[in-house]
Amino acid sequence: MLKLGLIGKGISRSQSARLHVLLGRMCGMDVTYDYLDSDQIADFDLIRQLTKCAQTGYAGVNVTHPYKTSARKLITPRKRLPEALGSVNTVVFREDGWRGDNTDFVGFMRGYRQQFGDAKPGTVLQLGAGGVGLATAFGLRGLGADKILIHDKDAARGEELVATLVAADAAAEFVGEADLADAVRSADGLINCTPVGMNQYPGCPFDTALFGGQKWAFDAVYTPVQTAFLTSAAKSGIEVMTGFELFFFQGIEAFEVFSGAEIDADAARTEYFNAYPEALTG
Repeated sequence: MLKLGLIGKGISRSQSARLHVLLGRMCGMDVTYDYLDSDQIADFDLIRQLTKCAQTGYAGVNVTHPYKTSARKLITPRKRLPEALGSVNTVVFREDGWRGDNTDFVGFMRGYRQQFGDAKPGTVLQLGAGGVGLATAFGLRGLGADKILIHDKDAARGEELVATLVAADAAAEFVGEADLADAVRSADGLINCTPVGMNQYPGCPFDTALFGGQKWAFDAVYTPVQTAFLTSAAKSGIEVMTGFELFFFQGIEAFEVFSGAEIDADAARTEYFNAYPEALTG
């Protein structure tokens, strides 16, 4: 049996369990996947919870909001992660110690290449500098983006991400509210890493009147899959990548780290949509 779990706050709506159980079934593995919600655990402490998981037979756990940055400070990262990427979302328990990974980072790059091939990202405007925004920004760096423009309503948080990217030799700038429209118009790619567009937060994070000259768009939101942002972008002739791709590929990357198995992504996609057709629409 492969015992896995997810540590986070308010995670009851997560779809991670069904993806990991399905991937296990494809590999002939009996997988359990528990939701370890800090809202439901008295006196929750991250290091105590990780230690308990390691001692009770978990092969590993995913870590989500708001614990990714804290987990990175506690755990040795895998060598494939950029040194400056200060968050982990995957922890593996091994006899020689715990190892951290960020499969949002590698999953975003894998999804981008699946969707857009070898095309370079160009100049990209990203809204949102939180946990997933950190991973996608470093993914853009890994994909060879010419320039990464960051806007966040919390200017200090946005500027901190820009400083982190610049320190990692990426061309990055913070875009304030006054310059946002010009940045949208001039961008090759547009990314939403804010909650706007989720079922709970309907709407579009961009001014759609500015759409038309961009080449591609990605929305980290995947419930629903077809967000108002991506629908408007597609109508304007912009190629789009849905948040499902990030969810799917980060999950595959995490499962491969946990299990040592190699997943056929195309077969897994077919199996997942056959089992959960509602995932096509969110």
